[in-house]
Amino acid sequence: MFPDDLSYTQKHEWVRMGTGATVRVGITSFAADALSDVVYVSLPQVGEEVALDDACAELESTKSVADIFAPASGVITAVNDVLADSPETINADPYGDGWLFEIELSDPSQLEGLMEADEYAAFTAE
Repeated sequence: MFPDDLSYTQKHEWVRMGTGATVRVGITSFAADALSDVVYVSLPQVGEEVALDDACAELESTKSVADIFAPASGVITAVNDVLADSPETINADPYGDGWLFEIELSDPSQLEGLMEADEYAAFTAE
């Protein structure tokens, strides 16, 4: 149900380890389904510093507005510019083309508390 190669937060973001201390962040299919049709995305700026649990992005859907939180502290190194014109990509492909941003981590140990796929599946079933 949820990809095994990702880690998950309790706020329904996923984290994919990249090269070095850089991670890619997106929202889970569970979150995308709960939001319904995403119609607007506000992403952080490249070069922006974020701290663990900072609200650093926002998704607006036909149902509600949701903050996206930094899963760890660091500097934003990339954002998914495709989402500005095609926010629905988040619903269509949350684990692929619907990624949100990348962070170069200042403290990789902050990711140690994240859930694996089976733990996240159990968490969402509660």
